[in-house]
Amino acid sequence: MAGLTLQPKRKERLGDQLYGQILEQIVSGALKEGDKLPSEKELCLMFEVSRPVVREAMMLLQADGLVVARQGSGTYVQRRPPQGLIAIAGASDIAGILRCYELRVPLEGEAAALAAKRRSSEQLGQIKAALDDLGRVVEARASASAADFAFHRAVAEASCNEMFVSILESLHTAIESSMAVALNITREGSDQRIRRVLDEHSRIYEAIAMGDADAANLAMRYHINRARQRITDQHQDV
Repeated sequence: MAGLTLQPKRKERLGDQLYGQILEQIVSGALKEGDKLPSEKELCLMFEVSRPVVREAMMLLQADGLVVARQGSGTYVQRRPPQGLIAIAGASDIAGILRCYELRVPLEGEAAALAAKRRSSEQLGQIKAALDDLGRVVEARASASAADFAFHRAVAEASCNEMFVSILESLHTAIESSMAVALNITREGSDQRIRRVLDEHSRIYEAIAMGDADAANLAMRYHINRARQRITDQHQDV
């Protein structure tokens, strides 16, 4: 396909490289919404990789909603991520960042549910303090990944299960990187987008404060899924 240029790299997973370079073409507009991607065979030849590598990249692109496969027709670009995405994170890093979000959804959803059941008044106060701090930083359009992580860590601590905190800490770098990408996109967006991000965090706090485990789980899962969507779709919360 004319205009699609792929350059092999080293040291990174080949599937992530291919994912990242196709992503770059979509973000830049070289591949537009509705455009058909080269066939699996053509991508193998262009990138000099095996079919399993191409299939892995296509699977990830489909899972992230960036492309859609139409039976008997081929694979087409479905949506375009925000223009600044590649400037914030390396193209081949995006696949790993999105995998981090997938892990966080069930993990932090359950932590929030347990926090609603078990939190002490002191722990609730720590969550509220972290929420207020996050609000100040985000509304000032400053870098907010550390404040965001502090909020999510406070929720994990309120679960009264140290394993949730331990897992978050072990993934600290990956989680904060994923937060930084989403929050930087938000920082460059509208006041409405900023308000929605803060509202999502507020709903998590309110559900925990009310002791509603189901609502807390749902609010956390909703927030993390929305953050992931803001990375992959330029039309989210514009």
